[in-house]
Amino acid sequence: QVQLVESGGGLVQAGGSLRLSCAASGLTFSTYHMGWFRQGPGKEREFVAAISWTGGRTDYAESVKGRFTISRDNSKNTVYLQMNSLKPADTAVYYCAAKFRSRGYRTVEYDYWGQGTQVTVSS
Repeated sequence: QVQLVESGGGLVQAGGSLRLSCAASGLTFSTYHMGWFRQGPGKEREFVAAISWTGGRTDYAESVKGRFTISRDNSKNTVYLQMNSLKPADTAVYYCAAKFRSRGYRTVEYDYWGQGTQVTVSS
């Protein structure tokens, strides 16, 4: 049974930082491309960042480029999202997702999802 469990969300002031973690189990983590998505109030779920299964390639949404950093530790079956210079517009539930082998940027392309962690940025 595959499980993705996010942690690290919370309430932070604008300009602050948070680090999200996503611990994976039940799959061969090193063969999965990992992504972070978010869903703000009244909005559709959107792509935030992704990292290849080797960690050699990363991709970001334009809205977070230069502020967020995705990384992974295959020895710990964990993917991270370091979020700096947070803005109120970053307020959302953040989800991690796993996609077997190939890259993807759309929600429908991902095979497994976590339950999400709330990030709230106050102005």
